[in-house]
Amino acid sequence: MRRELYPWPEVSQGFPGKAMSKLAPSLPLQEDFVYHWKAITHYYIETSDDKAPVTDTNIPSHLDQMLGILLQEEREREFGVTGPCMEYLLHHKILETLYTLGKADCPPGMRQQVLVFYTKLLGRIQQPLLPHINVHRPVQKLIRLCGEVLATPTENEEIQFLCIVCAKLKQNPYLVNFFLENKLKSLASKGTADVISEDTSKGQGQDSLSTDTGQSCQPEELSGATGLEHAELDDEPPHQLDDLSTSLDNLTVTSLPEATVIRPNQDYNLVNSLLNLTRSPDGRIAVKACEGLMLLVSLPEPAAARCLTQSTCLCELLTDRLASLYKALPQSVDPLDIETVEAINWGLDSYSHKEDASAFPGKRALISFLSWFDYCDQLIKEAQKTAAVALAKAVHERFFIGVMEPQLMQTSEMGILTSTALLHRIVRQVTSDVLLQEMVFFILGEQREPETLAEISRHPLRHRLIEHCDHISDEISIMTLRMFEHLLQKPNEHILYNLVLRNLEERNYTEYKPVCPEDKDVVENGLIAGAVDLEEDPLFTDISPDNTLSNQEWLSSSPPATPDHPKNDGKTEVHKIVNSFLCLVPDEAKSSYHVEGTGYDTYLRDAHRQFRDYCAICLRWEWPGSPKALEKCNLEATFFEGHFLKVLFDRMGRILDQPYDVNLQVTSVLSRLSLFPHPHIHEYLLDPYVNLASGCRSLFSVIVRVVGDLMVRIQRIQDFTPKLLLVRKRLLGLEPEGPIIDHITLLEGVIVLEEFCKELAAIAFVKYHASSTP
Repeated sequence: MRRELYPWPEVSQGFPGKAMSKLAPSLPLQEDFVYHWKAITHYYIETSDDKAPVTDTNIPSHLDQMLGILLQEEREREFGVTGPCMEYLLHHKILETLYTLGKADCPPGMRQQVLVFYTKLLGRIQQPLLPHINVHRPVQKLIRLCGEVLATPTENEEIQFLCIVCAKLKQNPYLVNFFLENKLKSLASKGTADVISEDTSKGQGQDSLSTDTGQSCQPEELSGATGLEHAELDDEPPHQLDDLSTSLDNLTVTSLPEATVIRPNQDYNLVNSLLNLTRSPDGRIAVKACEGLMLLVSLPEPAAARCLTQSTCLCELLTDRLASLYKALPQSVDPLDIETVEAINWGLDSYSHKEDASAFPGKRALISFLSWFDYCDQLIKEAQKTAAVALAKAVHERFFIGVMEPQLMQTSEMGILTSTALLHRIVRQVTSDVLLQEMVFFILGEQREPETLAEISRHPLRHRLIEHCDHISDEISIMTLRMFEHLLQKPNEHILYNLVLRNLEERNYTEYKPVCPEDKDVVENGLIAGAVDLEEDPLFTDISPDNTLSNQEWLSSSPPATPDHPKNDGKTEVHKIVNSFLCLVPDEAKSSYHVEGTGYDTYLRDAHRQFRDYCAICLRWEWPGSPKALEKCNLEATFFEGHFLKVLFDRMGRILDQPYDVNLQVTSVLSRLSLFPHPHIHEYLLDPYVNLASGCRSLFSVIVRVVGDLMVRIQRIQDFTPKLLLVRKRLLGLEPEGPIIDHITLLEGVIVLEEFCKELAAIAFVKYHASSTP
């Protein structure tokens, strides 16, 4: 049997409807509002049984009617005009009283009803309520109750309430000042001891109530601003469950029965409550809590950003969970599985092991880790600037250095391979500029001065990773090279500068030869002063006219000019440079002209697209358009190409003796480097005519030595050309696999070398074409 809250006739209880309007005129809104409120307060005065659930009373109905009256009153008035019912709610501190009832959960289930009422009130009322002290004060207190105990029946209502508050702050960021409590100020203010004792005392019963005015506790002093504009807020739809949260129940996380466990300070309770709810066993609750945090970190208020990173456990939550999920991964995971596991978007995708046809051991744990990393990345990407830097530094120190570095520095080949594959995956995945910066500093260090051979191990992890590019294990070499290849594609200037550019700044790889006043850098025939014509080099005496392209052929092969950028004349220089690369491999070592679709023009198209992409990345780095004048360079300094180029050049020098897959990866990284639109990179990697200083090597000189070795070794191999053509066709899938061919490694190396020279020629031409158009 339902309990009656008030000994009035049933017909008068509730908001007047159509049936009642036929019997009597509608009561004025304020009288009806007061009636419903008094009905609630009289229940507590007259009831003798406080054990019955709130659903057995009319309290939920009366609360709904009060909300309906407030909404009707607002609709009937101009925007910004507070009606008598809202005035009554504010003046009589009704929200304070409801908070106390909710805190005591009397009758059982009352906390849920209070949370729903707060949520609907804040979400549906158009006028700004939070600036009122009798609104934001009880809202702040109710926030503290949220997340106190995990897996409670009110978790869903708690997260809906918190998300409504977060959405209000997102609409009007300055409102966040009402939710930043300064402990030092509160301790100095009168009555603070009462407030603290109220919030921290255990076993405290229901606060004393008056029938009209609500609770009589001492209010806290909060700083804030008023008069903020308000925008309409609709209820947010429930978020889809994803594996980010559902997988967390596999973790061993310290039980947090009360929120004070992770609340060293009470400065930003909204964040603290959301942090607690991210640990909820209910994945939907955890995802909503993560969304709320995403809204809060993006608020532009500097005070909120400081409080967020200094007085809450947000940094610890992000990094500790990253560490836990990383450590939950198997010791050995197939690098291909790490690379090919589906794209991870936190909060959107779910994973079912039973429904997955491509499942592998550790897939669930891997998706959980990558999903949480994606959340951290997106959180930092959305965060206010100072908060983003603090969060990214925490990830750097507590996760990258504390957890990943020992795995990358280990000596176990299986461990190195797995940890490098994971590093490669998160390098590909990161999108936040701030987190990318910290990742780059973690991998490469912050050094920008030129390298010396004696100090290449100054940053141990950088040194170890570059050494792994030439590891005895081909798998480790390939994976590490791929990681560097993707790192070079990231929009961060420090990557290329640290790996290459800092060693080329002074151009001390060149030998300076003063020219006569009448000489020019490029003479009429296209030869650079002091350079040697490669056609006169003994290595290239067998060049035939069929192996080169005329000027007209180059122009027709180039990317089409747009109407706004007509082509210029003067292609002689690039014609010679490109032919230099194309003629490096001798005729008897070429096989591409026997196979259709392997011509030079395919590289031109790819180079044109890739160079355009690289130019877009480098545009804001303000690189010079021409090399630094030699007169201003310190040419006396000893040149060292740097550890990275040293390893790449060493591997390039062994291209005839390395596995095919290794060669593909080495040449891929070098071609990526060649695409960068920096004049010193172009000169050092793509100019065959540069005057190298004594003891220096360039990419072209390394290839020349390889070709010299090749020409000697060709003479020792019987039926070299037919075997070479057969290997090429097998690699292209044009011929079935058959008996093993002698010297297969060398033959595959020759094919890669020929293709690489065509690719370099195409890059050189495309870069020249781009520089010669306005």
